[in-house]
Amino acid sequence: MSGQSGRDSWQAMMECVQAFHHKHGFRENGGEEMNYRIALMAEELGEIAACVTKGKRPEALAEEVADLLILVMGTAIAREFDLNHAFWSKMDKLMQRQSRMIDGRIRVSEFRDME
Repeated sequence: MSGQSGRDSWQAMMECVQAFHHKHGFRENGGEEMNYRIALMAEELGEIAACVTKGKRPEALAEEVADLLILVMGTAIAREFDLNHAFWSKMDKLMQRQSRMIDGRIRVSEFRDME
């Protein structure tokens, strides 16, 4: 593995999250149940929002975003899908989309004109 003992590799990150799940028996003890995981992700998103609204240091924000990323990666493990593939597939779709300004902010979406 290259750089920082492979710490710059997506595969190494996924293996680390898998090891974390295994260490704590997530699969056997409800840690991979989807409703629970969604609640945890909502909690982490709230912590991210608190960092932003309270003007916390970038390091605090980075830690909360990392928590959310670990939960998202763990969800891919729990539901047995290839998150790397899903990411690139979605990015290919997003890159084909047009953007619009909505309320003074850029938005990239599948716009459906309302008539």
